[in-house]
Amino acid sequence: MDTAPRLIPCDTDRDTGGFFDAARRHELVVRVCDSCGSVLHLPVAYCHHCGSWEGSWKQVSGQGRLYSSTIVDHQVHPSFPTPYTIVLVELQDAPEVRMVGHIDGAHDLAADQRMEVWWEDLPEGVVIPQWRPAA
Repeated sequence: MDTAPRLIPCDTDRDTGGFFDAARRHELVVRVCDSCGSVLHLPVAYCHHCGSWEGSWKQVSGQGRLYSSTIVDHQVHPSFPTPYTIVLVELQDAPEVRMVGHIDGAHDLAADQRMEVWWEDLPEGVVIPQWRPAA
């Protein structure tokens, strides 16, 4: 398959727009309930723990540990030439949150390996967090 332009996520959704606003500033954030302090991931307006509709975005460090990874060697979409490695990263300061990213190429990664965020600039001003092994 040929390489196609990258898919652009919707960055104006009412539940996730704040996440993408922060990413444009190169800040990683999670949604937190203002009433009970629960982390709301995937981000939503309503807290399923206490019922509150009040929440805010809390900046986190952008450090984490590799929870899981897999190497993709069969191209399923022209935007993602193979091979690439899909990673699932558990955030250091919000361990209940796991974020997905991809790394170009095949990488031999180990569970619990330290990971750090980096920022991928996409067309139309969209910025998304990606992950790589920490230096």
